[in-house]
Amino acid sequence: MNLVIQSPAPLQAVHHKPLLALARGSRLVPIDAHAIRIEDAAPAQRADLEVYCGTHQLDYAFVEPGRTLAGFGLLAMDMDSTLITIECVDEIADFCGLKAEVAAITEASMRGEIKDFNESLTRRVALLKGLDASALERVYEERLQLSPGAENMLAGAKAAGMKTLLVSGGFTFFTERLKARLGLDFTRANTLEIVDGKLTGRVVGEIVNADVKARVLVETCAQIGVEPRRAIAMGDGSNDLKMMAEAGLSVAFRAKPVVREAASVAFNFVGLDGLLRLF
Repeated sequence: MNLVIQSPAPLQAVHHKPLLALARGSRLVPIDAHAIRIEDAAPAQRADLEVYCGTHQLDYAFVEPGRTLAGFGLLAMDMDSTLITIECVDEIADFCGLKAEVAAITEASMRGEIKDFNESLTRRVALLKGLDASALERVYEERLQLSPGAENMLAGAKAAGMKTLLVSGGFTFFTERLKARLGLDFTRANTLEIVDGKLTGRVVGEIVNADVKARVLVETCAQIGVEPRRAIAMGDGSNDLKMMAEAGLSVAFRAKPVVREAASVAFNFVGLDGLLRLF
């Protein structure tokens, strides 16, 4: 396998020799200032690499030689805490003084401690009842930020001919704005009910839970004529696991432990554009 090692800061040469030895590879090739590729690396060395890379805040990934980004057809992304840095529902709740209460439910749900995502979302949205809908615009304008490397990653995916899907257990208010802003091809999320300019505390239509996320990935692949094994899925929470399991490559981005353990690749330190260096 090829082993790709990445650093958020320039990767110091002092790491080259120990990494080559740990990986038992045949050759080390610089990719850019932040990354190297070690060829003929031994995946059996994963445990030692995990310790070394964790200590030095490096990300590592085993990649089959010859794989290219152009070999994939779809990039499917979670939104909250993946494509963007915030959890939108938590920030909305801040405008009615309930951020801590809502964030605690969000965290438990993403860690997989609350098994029923529908119940988790319904509980959180109910707490927003009566809030002026203008709070959504304020969250988007004042608090929503793209995760590091997001725009570079999307540019690279598009250059490779990939379609992009943003599939979220969050809200269409944000996914639709991001779709227009970033030129995304497909989006799917939950619709907050708004009556007379106020949130009713309810979601309209089918809730986008783990099963729906997985189904949307498969359906989108069918729509564009690619097999799910030619999809890349990125996420951070337990409700992303089923979607990630459908894809040919799964990326855990600054994710909960249960997601890191299940994913093909975990980015704990580098930005989303770390995806491009893998190929």
